[in-house]
Amino acid sequence: MTFSGDDCLTADQPDFPCPEEILAASILIVDDDLDMLSMLERIVRKKCRCEVKTAPSGERAWQLLHDWRPNIVLTDIKMPGLDGLALLQKIKEQSPAVAVIMMSGYGTVESAIAALKNGAYDFIQKPFDNEHLLHILQRCLEHLCLLEKNRRLQSRLADQDAFPGFTGASVKIKEVYGLISRLADTDVTVLIRGESGTGKELAARALHGLSARNKKPMVTVNCPALPEHILESELFGYARGAFSGANHDKKGLFLEASGSTILLDEIGDLPIALQTKLLRVLQEKEIMPLGQTKSLAVDVRVLASTNQNLEEKMRQGLFREDLFYRLNVVTITMPPLRKRAEDIPALAQHFLATFAKEYDREGLVFAGNALPALVKRSWRGNVRELQNIIKRAVLLADDRTISAELLAEPEAEASGPRPIAENLHSLPYNLAKQRVVEEFSADYLAEALQQNNGNVTAAAQASGMNRQAFQKLMHRFGLTAEKFRTPPER
Repeated sequence: MTFSGDDCLTADQPDFPCPEEILAASILIVDDDLDMLSMLERIVRKKCRCEVKTAPSGERAWQLLHDWRPNIVLTDIKMPGLDGLALLQKIKEQSPAVAVIMMSGYGTVESAIAALKNGAYDFIQKPFDNEHLLHILQRCLEHLCLLEKNRRLQSRLADQDAFPGFTGASVKIKEVYGLISRLADTDVTVLIRGESGTGKELAARALHGLSARNKKPMVTVNCPALPEHILESELFGYARGAFSGANHDKKGLFLEASGSTILLDEIGDLPIALQTKLLRVLQEKEIMPLGQTKSLAVDVRVLASTNQNLEEKMRQGLFREDLFYRLNVVTITMPPLRKRAEDIPALAQHFLATFAKEYDREGLVFAGNALPALVKRSWRGNVRELQNIIKRAVLLADDRTISAELLAEPEAEASGPRPIAENLHSLPYNLAKQRVVEEFSADYLAEALQQNNGNVTAAAQASGMNRQAFQKLMHRFGLTAEKFRTPPER
């Protein structure tokens, strides 16, 4: 399908503005009423700079379609022989990208529903207003243009060098690709740094996935999620009788990760006492489970990630300097999204395809103003924020296109609770329920953070949740604590 030209359809106004990509759009008109066929051809030729062909029957239209693929087929439903619904089915089987608009002087709700269920773009009942028909054709051409834009973007994504889990081809992200490629198949300790939401865990998974250790799953430890005494037993294990309630031996996560990789996520929150024990693991390659007197050798590669300033924590005495240098053998710094803005369209398209498939909403495309609006955003929540905004848009979209307005920054809604989503009854039950739950959850978390000035621990406690569960929900909905903290007075 080829699009070109500056304008396509016009009504009484001088022009209907049409995207640049629509250049040589083509339309096939099918109707067994020869007078109607002639009139439609005159209207469309006069108002549209498109190639127009006509067919007086479904059979003739099908013959034309063997050698020629128009962008739009405008067909009557009620025709002898091969009727419009049968023609629609054959077109969708052979060329699903062709948009089909149905017409009928005998239109019923049932025939319209049948046409739309079988893939028709729209349905128009005779007699119709010429301007209404032209408006539908214009809207259809613009939709096809957006589909073509998205197809090209998807093609560029497929053509770019494959790299596990990542999307993007900016200079900054290519530097990350290069580092991961060089470091993956080694056992060197890597410190992954970057703001929240930049993909630090993704980088760790790529390092593991490209290594010889990938036959076993990587073990991830969320350091701030557990109290110190529980975290110690989780990391290093314990012997039976080591403490009250220790009724059996427990293998710690370091032993669990033997022969594989362990990621210490948010290492900056590791308590000082555990930092000392971790240093021993890095130096001696062995652990001492609680209640045991004999060390156990471990064959594990250690990766660590943080969004904190470890140098500042060292100055405050909160992070051991010797551990820092043991961890910081090689550093990978994940760039914030604002510094790789050229990757935003590809990332947005990737998330759209992912969530549209997950929520059975395939066929959604970005409106012409959507991607430029995304590129201009500040993205304090980075890729995770973008991911969640696209997910929310997929759930809330009422049309085939996702507009810039639907992708508006959540801060614009922060003045109070949002009304529950409208038009719920037009959606399947499961999708409507999902939409309501998503909106309620995001509002509830935002209010809890607002009431506690961005203090995650306090907000979690006030909500009757543990900190880890609260953080997971924050990540899911693209919320960051910084957005809710009141700047200190000067």
